[in-house]
Amino acid sequence: MIAPFLAAIILIELTPGPNMGYLAGLSALQGRRAGFVTVLGITCGLSVYMLAAVFGLTEVLRQNRGLYQLLRWSGVLYMVWMAYDAWREGEAETADGAAPGSDWRYFQHGLLANLLNPKAALFYVTLLPGFIKPDHAAPATQALVLGSSHVLVSVVIHTTIVLLADRAGAVLRRASASKIVRGGFALSLLAMAAWLAVSTAG
Repeated sequence: MIAPFLAAIILIELTPGPNMGYLAGLSALQGRRAGFVTVLGITCGLSVYMLAAVFGLTEVLRQNRGLYQLLRWSGVLYMVWMAYDAWREGEAETADGAAPGSDWRYFQHGLLANLLNPKAALFYVTLLPGFIKPDHAAPATQALVLGSSHVLVSVVIHTTIVLLADRAGAVLRRASASKIVRGGFALSLLAMAAWLAVSTAG
């Protein structure tokens, strides 16, 4: 039960997406602390949907089209706000020479980016049932074990991304072209917002 599920979620987590792109860009520009705090927010968001799926609450999202669309567009708009925030942060750094930021803000970005992403919720609705065996433990117990495994794998992969991006970004944080890099990061977030809008349609 666990091995095939782990193989599936590792492939899914290694597929480029909003979490991976945001973590890489943020860690490269702000360092590993900002990345780790964001990972904590992402993990909390995933855990909320995982527990909701265990108790059957995320099924409501699949059945309620209006609620799905509300969550979907809230996620897109929040990603656009994150792009604006990244650009504004770059402007502030140019003005005072130091990048502003707080742990709470990074945590909030990671948390809300996942809570406002309907794909994160529907992931458990669509994937978990196929790996739950009727002749094993109670379905809720199996869902909890599988969901917890996914959260753990996501933490390992996201932490690895933060560490690699932090090392690669050490040069960028000292470069005179950091404003250009931050502008590129903001544009990449806008591209992710567009991707989220397209990939969650239907």
